[in-house]
Amino acid sequence: MSDPVRAKLLTDVGTCADVAALRGLRDQIHAHMKALLSEQPIEQFYTDLNEVHDALIRRAIALSEEQMARMGLGSPPVPYTYLLFGSGGRQEQTLSSDQDSGLIYGDPQDETKRQETSHYYRKLSMTIVQTLQAVGYPPCEGEVISSNPVWCQSLSEWKAKLNLWFSDPDWERVRYLLIVADCRLISGQASMLQELKGHFFSDMLENQLIVQHMLNNTMRHKVLVGVFGQLFKEQYGEDAGSLDLKYGAYIPMVNAIRLLSIQAGIRETSTLMRIQQLTVSGVFTERDGLAYADAFRLILRLRLMTTAKNDEGFYSNNGKLPNAKLTKELIDELKNGLRVVKKLQKRVQSKPWAGSR
Repeated sequence: MSDPVRAKLLTDVGTCADVAALRGLRDQIHAHMKALLSEQPIEQFYTDLNEVHDALIRRAIALSEEQMARMGLGSPPVPYTYLLFGSGGRQEQTLSSDQDSGLIYGDPQDETKRQETSHYYRKLSMTIVQTLQAVGYPPCEGEVISSNPVWCQSLSEWKAKLNLWFSDPDWERVRYLLIVADCRLISGQASMLQELKGHFFSDMLENQLIVQHMLNNTMRHKVLVGVFGQLFKEQYGEDAGSLDLKYGAYIPMVNAIRLLSIQAGIRETSTLMRIQQLTVSGVFTERDGLAYADAFRLILRLRLMTTAKNDEGFYSNNGKLPNAKLTKELIDELKNGLRVVKKLQKRVQSKPWAGSR
């Protein structure tokens, strides 16, 4: 469905000359998108909304490069790739979104330029993070962000880091590997991401036991429905009576589908696309694939109901669905969807991971 207002605003984003104006455009587009929420199929809404996020982030990156040049630091000395992780990498951002990002830059041919190149990209990463923060994207609280040196390195350093994480997989390193599995290019040279993903899946083949570690890491969040169909609501504090939709529905399903996709060698990052690929490859039956996709669309729709605008004009999201929004019809629909997610979790937990492919 054509949306001329959104198209015009996206054009304005692409030519925006300063950060303050870009922040204003973000507010305009988000207000426009929120007004359309009830009029669009949920999958289309997320596609359009994430296209908006992508456009804003790409423009912020371009403005940051320009700022670097004005500061006398020149242009990028070697090609680079800017990555999105988390919901951005999966193209599942809501109106509220923080920064989960990383950066890969090419290894300089002249080894004497390595430190200088590293310095440039550390500075560029910090500039991009600051620019995006001014536009309305707060940094990731877990510091999975390009301004953190862990997530801003040359391609050879990235590969060495993946080798280390695979060979000595403690809890944190396994978490990092799962984060990398969701990464998506937002700007820059696609070949570097393809090479990184190729290295990731090559290491997977050589370290089959890693999937068991991933299973232990990703299955810790339980679905918020009991064996008798009761919903587990928040018991205390200002969120009492609400449902923790993020950690009781969305994350469990994302984690389960991602783990099955990693094991199957699927490089898609969107959860719905992963479900489709798992169905095409025969991991899911057609019936189960449709049931999982329908359950995830429901969760995507409900996630948008947990978003609210705060006093500073930003959208925020604690992942909790307030009790006031829980109608009988919605509760029944949610219970049915959560039973499907619970079935998926049991399927993943019962799979004989080690040594299989």
